[in-house]
Amino acid sequence: MSKLMVVIAGPTGIGKTRTGIHLAQQFNSSIISADSRQVYKEIPIGTAAPTAEEQSLVPHYLIGTKSIFDYYSAWEFEQDALSIAAELFNRYDIVFMVGGSMMYIDVFCNGVDDLPTVDPQLRNDLMERLENEGLDAIRLQLKLLDPVFYEQVDLKNPKRVIHAVEICLMTGKPYSSLRTKTKKERPFDILKIGLNMERNELYNRINRRVLQMMDDGLESEAQQLVDHQNLNALNTVGFKELFACFNGHHSMEKAVELIQRNSRHYAKKQLSWFRRDEQMQWFHPEDTTKISEIIRNHLSGY
Repeated sequence: MSKLMVVIAGPTGIGKTRTGIHLAQQFNSSIISADSRQVYKEIPIGTAAPTAEEQSLVPHYLIGTKSIFDYYSAWEFEQDALSIAAELFNRYDIVFMVGGSMMYIDVFCNGVDDLPTVDPQLRNDLMERLENEGLDAIRLQLKLLDPVFYEQVDLKNPKRVIHAVEICLMTGKPYSSLRTKTKKERPFDILKIGLNMERNELYNRINRRVLQMMDDGLESEAQQLVDHQNLNALNTVGFKELFACFNGHHSMEKAVELIQRNSRHYAKKQLSWFRRDEQMQWFHPEDTTKISEIIRNHLSGY
């Protein structure tokens, strides 16, 4: 029997954690997180990471394993997740991956190009330049080194911009010329399950979850990290709005409204990304009986 990785994907606030735990319990398995922020141990409230109680129900991996001070990329996630998957498949025929980080899920399923390991000193130099000169200086360097990728990359994402410059400087070639986008074969089958619901229902859930996160202590979590607000790990919905509040740009009430609005916008972006994947099969998060049937049919070869 082929080993099977079931990817449970979907927008923020949809209920991926609950659905993933239910299915993993049903199939007596474990969960690998595919969330680019839940990997950081200092921000469990702001990332809606599975609670200790939830993690006690099903073993979880890549939750709170890094610090916000660590550099962690999609490539490193791919390596970590593949290593964990290989170990888990020694015990299980089926493993679950649960998360909403589009890039993490993409690199795990399809792979990334075999680019060179970045020299730590070069990374430190660029991070120091970022702090001293700002992102505009790094963007200009990328434009000179690789004008093709400059037109493609999200110029507001310092991690992506810096990584491209790193590769250009290390190889002496444009980063864009090294990206073949060749899909890599995996030694297991992949079944992609997308979670979605009627838009008003989803948006109401997102709004309520933000209020719950505030009740759980999100303001205090952000306040403890305000001195590190420029870290890339904290450049995310929830913390950006609260930091702006702490810096006097708007009220706490306005910050909560902005977190709700920006979370809804991010959910829309996630859905647009995942919908482009023709292999994704869509279900309401409470349709666990139907999802279980799809999984069993796949395992049996139907």
